[in-house]
Amino acid sequence: MDYFQQFLFGIYPYIAATIFLLGSLIRFDREQYTWKSDSSQLLRRGQLRWGSNLFHIGILFLFFGHAVGLLTPHHVYEGLGLSIPGKQLLAMVSGGVAGLLCLAGVVLLLQRRLGDARIRKTSKPMDIFILLWILVTLLLGLTTILFSARHLEGSEMLALSAWAQHIVTFQGGAAAYVANVPLIYKVHLFFGMTLFLLFPFSRLVHIWSGFASLSYLGRAYQVVRQKG
Repeated sequence: MDYFQQFLFGIYPYIAATIFLLGSLIRFDREQYTWKSDSSQLLRRGQLRWGSNLFHIGILFLFFGHAVGLLTPHHVYEGLGLSIPGKQLLAMVSGGVAGLLCLAGVVLLLQRRLGDARIRKTSKPMDIFILLWILVTLLLGLTTILFSARHLEGSEMLALSAWAQHIVTFQGGAAAYVANVPLIYKVHLFFGMTLFLLFPFSRLVHIWSGFASLSYLGRAYQVVRQKG
């Protein structure tokens, strides 16, 4: 089990990150015609609008919330007057709200995709699989809030933050920090890391285009002149 844990939380994160980055690059280079969200907007537009908006709002907040929460050193929070228990409570409340919004969006999108025969016929197997994977990841994440409520001193949060910071800074011994956290956190971590591994093989790649579109904010104005 020590070797398995070392692989899962010491090596697997880098495998998932490598496939996430290189896989996205290769797909963009070789299969640009598949680089899209494959929208089915013409069918059941109202449910799509609600489901898509709730999903995107929730998952973006969760992504950046996890990144900031896990990767920011604790002395930074303490310097701002936020204690470790206070930070955990903030993470539980904000993450819970965002998780429920995202969950509602995923359920609406799944029900729409599986409940409408026309949309189901135009869906690829990966479209449904990735939504189900996100659904399970969300349910696991929401369940961890119940476990965190039993340890408001923030011990699990400190362990998970130390693990994440060691991973992104390429320090050894990262797996040891999550060796004693409850199993639910480990399963949630596995599902979250695997989501990045699956990313290049799904419609999620269009998210890169969303971030890339921000570059238009800094572009110079296009000069249009009338003919003499």
